[in-house]
Amino acid sequence: MKYLSEFRDPALVERLVDELHKVTTGSWTLMEVCGGQTHSLVKNGLMDLLPAGVRMVHGPGCPVCVTPVPLIDLAVRLVRDHGATVFSFGDMLRVPGTTHSLSQAKAEGGDVRVVYSPLEAVQFAQANPQKQVVFFAVGFETTAPANALALVHAHRLGLRNFSLLASQVLVPPAMTAVLQDPNTHIQGFLAAGHVCTIMGLEEYAPIVERFRVPIIVTGFEPVDLLHGILLAVQQLERGEAKLENQYARVVRAEGNPDARRVLRDVFRVADREWRGIGTIPQSGLEVREEYADFDAKVRFGLEDAPEPVATGCIAGLVLTGQARPTECQHFGSRCTPLTPVGAPMVSSEGACAAYYHVARAPVQLVRGGRHG
Repeated sequence: MKYLSEFRDPALVERLVDELHKVTTGSWTLMEVCGGQTHSLVKNGLMDLLPAGVRMVHGPGCPVCVTPVPLIDLAVRLVRDHGATVFSFGDMLRVPGTTHSLSQAKAEGGDVRVVYSPLEAVQFAQANPQKQVVFFAVGFETTAPANALALVHAHRLGLRNFSLLASQVLVPPAMTAVLQDPNTHIQGFLAAGHVCTIMGLEEYAPIVERFRVPIIVTGFEPVDLLHGILLAVQQLERGEAKLENQYARVVRAEGNPDARRVLRDVFRVADREWRGIGTIPQSGLEVREEYADFDAKVRFGLEDAPEPVATGCIAGLVLTGQARPTECQHFGSRCTPLTPVGAPMVSSEGACAAYYHVARAPVQLVRGGRHG
């Protein structure tokens, strides 16, 4: 892809929307997995252009949103109790833990720093051997290879003051958990193109076969998303369930073999707690025993605690497509990006944040709204 404008072309959007209206005769509920897809759908007003029979619901593909409270608490403890320097991506700082966020720990004088790459944390550790440096490794399969490489780099440098607090999660098990939930009625998925760029397509075929739902791998621009929705609806109207790659300009069936290799070398698959959802089997990545010296939990003797019962936040329902953000009694009042009750209002990929910001700014409709 050379130009983003090619995938924001109003004429292409017009044609795709018209075709959707022609082919849709039933009522279909589709879930876009990734928060980036959610933000594009909301920001560009695409859901307002869909036929009445096509309903989009938002999935758990926001890594900041699903990071469990106990892990936030561990990160805060590293700062407050152990005097560690904790590096993180910016979204994580304001996510509330049980009593504190990382931002609050920083305001109290703790050493919390925002970075754009985990290698910045490795470089800091190398330059400051007297400090214990922890990178809060949050993300899906897209960020996991870079985090793994940072650990490998620290190992090769022989650093004794660098470790990862791993909160890496996996998309396919989350999709399976959504489909197994009796309260969800998802009939098709838009899978996240950037995840598949790393992992390829093979993990999705068993989900299609087991649950008989179409899965369409898409990009994030308006044309990508509408084309993916059209492909899913066409399958559903024909009674089919197939895996299709709409994002073929980027995603290869085998993914990125080098990235997958480093993931296997550094991490092992384990059960993982998801904020607001619960434990999903084999849905997370933990640091392998071979690299235990670089696992912050091992180095500092930290133990996981159970996820507390959520109070006043419906994040779990939002993340599994059972509720819209606007159905929360706290949306836009008690819960805002500056005073978040739950993580989906904090993250740049959170559904609640998407609805909040669009409600206060003109929707960027990519075409006229005659198909409302």
